Order: sequence, then structure tokens, then C-alpha cells
Amino acid sequence: MKLLVRNLAKATTEEKLLSLFKEHGNIQSCNLVLDKETGASKGFAFVEMPKVGEAKAAIKQLNGYKLAGNIIRVKKAEVKKESEETLAIEAVKVKPKQKKATESAEQKSTMVDPAAVWGEVKEE
Repeated sequence: MKLLVRNLAKATTEEKLLSLFKEHGNIQSCNLVLDKETGASKGFAFVEMPKVGEAKAAIKQLNGYKLAGNIIRVKKAEVKKESEETLAIEAVKVKPKQKKATESAEQKSTMVDPAAVWGEVKEE
């Protein structure tokens, strides 16, 4: 089960999180989210625990726990879903307007003569 750990102090390290969560069971992964530009912590992390029972126990014991001066919040991480708005935008990708081109000799040669397809139309 993947857990979201929020309200972490900037000084909190992955090692500190690992040692804290290992007290409650096996840890599959621990990922402290860092700012790409500065490398500083963004104040939250994801901890993955393979056993659901251990993960639930960790949530119960650590949600509201004071770590490095901050009261952390721990809950089950939700699967990130694309918003309906994003999906709608993807479905209706608008192509840029193309300039009307005059028929070139190449375009004319690919045009089909209706008379050749439908035959001559005779008025009666």
C-alpha cells in the first residue's frame, strides 16, 4: 500500500522516514519529493509498504506524530487520475488553421472526374 506523508520539515531526510516507518513493518520504497531546481524537500513523501495491515497500522500510529517539530499527516495515497478537463482537451485537439492553398497541378491530377465514376448524365 502506498502512503502519502505530508507536512514534513524541510530538514527531514529519506533515511529518517525509513527508520520511522520500519518500526511499523517492511518498507518497499521511500520517496521524499524534492524541488528540481533547488534540491530542497517539498515537504511531502511517499512510502510504500507491501503488507496492507502494516501500512494501516503505520497510518494509525504516525498520523499526527511530531517529527522534527512538525505534526505529520499520513494517509493512503490516492491513484492520480487525469482530470475530466484534461481528457476532454486531449479528445478534442484543435489543429491550427491551414491557409487555403490554390490547386496545384499535383492536386488537380489526383482529383476524380465525377463523370468517370457515375457515368454521363443525360437529360430526358
